[in-house]
Amino acid sequence: MAIITISRELAALGDETAHELADLLKYRLVDKKCLEERMKNLGVTERKIEKYDERKPSFWASLSQDRDDYLHYLRTAVFSEAGQGNCIFAGRGGAAILRDVPGVLSIFLSAPMEIRLERVKSYFHCDDRRARQIIDQSDRDRQGFYQYFFETNWKGPENYHLCLNTGKLHPEYCAGLIKSMLEKTAAGEAEAAGVLRLKDLLLGQQVVQRILYEKNIPIHFLEAQVQSGEVTLFGVTNSQPLVEAAVLGARELPAVHSVKAEIQVVQEYSVVP
Repeated sequence: MAIITISRELAALGDETAHELADLLKYRLVDKKCLEERMKNLGVTERKIEKYDERKPSFWASLSQDRDDYLHYLRTAVFSEAGQGNCIFAGRGGAAILRDVPGVLSIFLSAPMEIRLERVKSYFHCDDRRARQIIDQSDRDRQGFYQYFFETNWKGPENYHLCLNTGKLHPEYCAGLIKSMLEKTAAGEAEAAGVLRLKDLLLGQQVVQRILYEKNIPIHFLEAQVQSGEVTLFGVTNSQPLVEAAVLGARELPAVHSVKAEIQVVQEYSVVP
């Protein structure tokens, strides 16, 4: 099982490189369209996807339940796709969502501003001023998306295994470099650990799905951490019976071996709908 994530600046040939790499490795390309389809199949509306997709939410949007729903289903979609192995994620926060999974190779693509400007002018048939506006807005949106949802510096080289300048490198050559790095760094133990980690991460999403979206148990900030089928629940609610209901809901899933609750009970707390 090998998983590659590609994060990219606008006009840094990210999509082109991802397609070249997918053809070279014969891997599945998990792009915007693929993840959106999976999220829609899980019940997320197109309006909600457009509202948060690779952008920082507005003040009011950041306070809504839609925000939590979007992140929950995005993670579920990414973990589900990654669990199938041998795939390449193009954008959509893949690097941040999969950062704790062993064996995942994360790539960042950038290009000099003058080259990005020329490419954007060609893409959108616009002048320098408009091209700069498009680039600046895209950079703000992507940085805001990563910072808000994942508390991660989108452009930070420390978050990637390899950073490439596509102002000087053709997508085909970039794909070759990534393939070479994958071959040199891939390890059976890391990939095996990655498979187990993804299984636990997806089970955590399924636990949250059961408690919040199927059982409608009001636990705010609910998080399910899973290790080898052992689940620990975190969050806040206003009564002990709700904690017990959440534990029972989690135990209904066949893959769950045990459940421990670290949910805080604050009687004056009002769960935001």
